[in-house]
Amino acid sequence: MAKKVFIKTYGCQMNVYDSQRMADAMEAEGYELTDMAEGADLVVLNTCHIREKATEKTYSELGRLKPLAEAKAQSGSKMVIGVAGCVAQAEGEEIVRRQPLVDLVVGPQAYHRLPQLARRASEHNAAGLVETEFPAEDKFDHIPLAKRALGPTAFLTVQEGCDKFCAFCVVPYTRGAELSRPAEKLLREARELVARGVVEITLLGQNVNAYHGMGPDGREWSLARLLHALAEIDGLKRLRFTTSHPNDMSEDLIAAHGELEILMPYLHLPVQAGSDRILKAMNRKHSAAEYLSLIERIRKARPDLALSGDFIVGFPGEDDADFEQTMALVREVGYAQAYSFKYSARPGTPAAGNDQVPEEVKAARLAALQDLLNEQQARFNSRCVGQTMPILLEKPGREPGQLVGRSPYLQPVHLNAAAERVGEIVEVRIEQAMRNSLSGVEA
Repeated sequence: MAKKVFIKTYGCQMNVYDSQRMADAMEAEGYELTDMAEGADLVVLNTCHIREKATEKTYSELGRLKPLAEAKAQSGSKMVIGVAGCVAQAEGEEIVRRQPLVDLVVGPQAYHRLPQLARRASEHNAAGLVETEFPAEDKFDHIPLAKRALGPTAFLTVQEGCDKFCAFCVVPYTRGAELSRPAEKLLREARELVARGVVEITLLGQNVNAYHGMGPDGREWSLARLLHALAEIDGLKRLRFTTSHPNDMSEDLIAAHGELEILMPYLHLPVQAGSDRILKAMNRKHSAAEYLSLIERIRKARPDLALSGDFIVGFPGEDDADFEQTMALVREVGYAQAYSFKYSARPGTPAAGNDQVPEEVKAARLAALQDLLNEQQARFNSRCVGQTMPILLEKPGREPGQLVGRSPYLQPVHLNAAAERVGEIVEVRIEQAMRNSLSGVEA
C-alpha cells in the first residue's frame, strides 16, 4: 500500500505552488497525497513568516501533531514530521531544539531534497535533519510535474527572492536574492500544464515583474517578453501575474496590458503607504507621486484595469499626517480590492527596533483604512451588476447545481451550471454584488 503525505500550507501563493511541487516530488517517490494528517506517513507544514506570531503558530501546530505521531508509533510505523517554508528558513535548528518531534526542516530553496530527507528520516530513524542552505542548483529542475489531474487554473513560479530589502520584510532573508528561471523551461512547463487541461496560468514571484530570465535566443527576457511568448500557446486562455513592485513596472510591461487580450485586466501593485516620509523609512525607493503617475500610465494602456494593493499602517514613526496621506492616496487611486495590515515587527529587519506606534493607534488607523477600502470594493462590485462578462468556471459551489468561477477582475462569481462544465469560459450576466463576490446567470 502506498505511503501517504499530508501537506498543510500557510501564507502566500508561492507557498501554494511550492506545496504542489513538494507533492509532485513525493508522488514520484511513491506517496499518495492525503487531505488529513491522521494516519499520514509524512506530514509537512509549509510555513509563512510574513505575519506576526507565525513562528509560535508553527509550534502550536506541531503540538497538535504529537498525539497523531504517537498513535502512528503505537501501530508499529512512523509519522515523519517536517517543517518547510520561511519559518523553517528563519528558525533552522532552533525548531528541532524546541520541538524534538520534528524529523526534518527544509527551507524554501531546498524542498527538492524533501524525498531524500524523508527517506533518511523514515528508513534510518534519523531525526533533526536540517536543510536550509541556498543551493546553486535550480530546485525546479529536480521535480517533474505530477500526472494527477489539475483544475483549469495553475500557478507557475517564474521568479523567486527579493533584492529590495524593504525595512519591514523578511523575504530577502528567507527566500534569498532575486532569481529568474530560464524562459524556455517556463514555456515547456506552461505547455505541459495546458496539455493537462489548464486554461489560466498565474505567474508567481516575490517581485514577479523583476523577471529577467535567459531566453532561448540567448538574451535576457523581461516579464513582458515572457508574457507575449506564453500568449502564443494554443489552448491557454488567460494569464495573470503577482506580486509586482512599482519600481519594476517597466514600459513594455505597461504596454503588454494593452496589447495582450489574454492578460487579465487585474493588477496587484502594492504601495504600502501614501507618505513619502514613511515610504523612505520603509526603503521603498519610490514616492507617492511616482506611484500615482505609474497608475495613470497603466490605466491609459488598459482603461478597464482593476487595481489591488497592500497597505501597512502604524509603521514605526508614522503620525496622523502620514496616515492621512495614505488615506488620500487610496481615495485618489480607487482600489477594486486590497489587503491592509497593522505593522508587526519581524525579528532581524531594520524597522523592528525603531519608534513603535502604540497598538491602539494602529488598530484605529487600520479600522479607518479598511472601512475606506471595503467601501471602494463594494462600489467596484456594484458597478459590475448588469454587465455581461466572461467567467472561467473553476469548481463546485456550496449549493447543489452551483459552480464558482472567476471574473477577469479575479472576483468569485456564483452561477447555476452542471459540474462537467468546469474549465469552460462562459458569458455571464451579473445580477447581484456581494461584499466579496458576484452572482449571475449565463447570458
